[in-house]
Amino acid sequence: VGYNLAGASYDNKSFSVSSQDANPNDIAFKTDGTKMYIVGQGNDVIYQYSLGTSWDVSTATYDSVSFSVTAQETTPSGLFISPDGTKMYVTGLIGRDVNEYTLSTAWDVSTASFIQNFSTVSQDTGPEGISFKSDGTVMYVAGNTNNSIFQYTLSTAWDLSTASYSSKSLNVNSQETAPLGITFKPDGTYLYVFGSGSGEINSYALSTAWDISTGTFSEVVDLSPQETAVAGGEFTSDGTKLYIVGYATDTVYQYSTALTTNT
Repeated sequence: VGYNLAGASYDNKSFSVSSQDANPNDIAFKTDGTKMYIVGQGNDVIYQYSLGTSWDVSTATYDSVSFSVTAQETTPSGLFISPDGTKMYVTGLIGRDVNEYTLSTAWDVSTASFIQNFSTVSQDTGPEGISFKSDGTVMYVAGNTNNSIFQYTLSTAWDLSTASYSSKSLNVNSQETAPLGITFKPDGTYLYVFGSGSGEINSYALSTAWDISTGTFSEVVDLSPQETAVAGGEFTSDGTKLYIVGYATDTVYQYSTALTTNT
């Protein structure tokens, strides 16, 4: 069930991150929904939170655990954490790249250490949102300069030193002029793009799973009643819950999706 945006409704549950950062730019969750992570562009820091009830953002509390990425990037924009919680990836608008970190203790961002970076400048000088295929062999970056999503192949899973451009992209300019966040349905058949230009989420159907070049626009949901500058978002693994964060209100909002599945 889930992932049906047409039936999405606000749960009246939210959590402000303004005490940590006034410019949150992306969001990630631990796979069981007990941890939440925010990349803050105001302080160039990744912040870690605990959820007292899994996937209920109204039960979130700040762990007083964080990690500064200032040494690599002073305008961090996108955040992705691998499914096992041992790798973290942060995009940046100053370095125009993706930065890779390893976490010596899974899901504890305070144990992160920088490994290497990968430049996206040949495709886009404004890398924002970032996502990966579930096995770590394909990476996707949302480019805010060209309003396109770009696809990269990693010959060794999760290792940016083995990344190369796949010569595949999807232009989303007709729907979104400021794509800031991206995520995928777990089977790779749908892409979701979050944008500050319109305060909405757009979905795209991929006729070939994980091949961004086969994407076609599917549907759109207006999120502006809660957030007009949507910077990032994420779903639960079953797609029944949607979470967004934005820098107009510096708040995470929780939604329920319709109990049918896109096919």
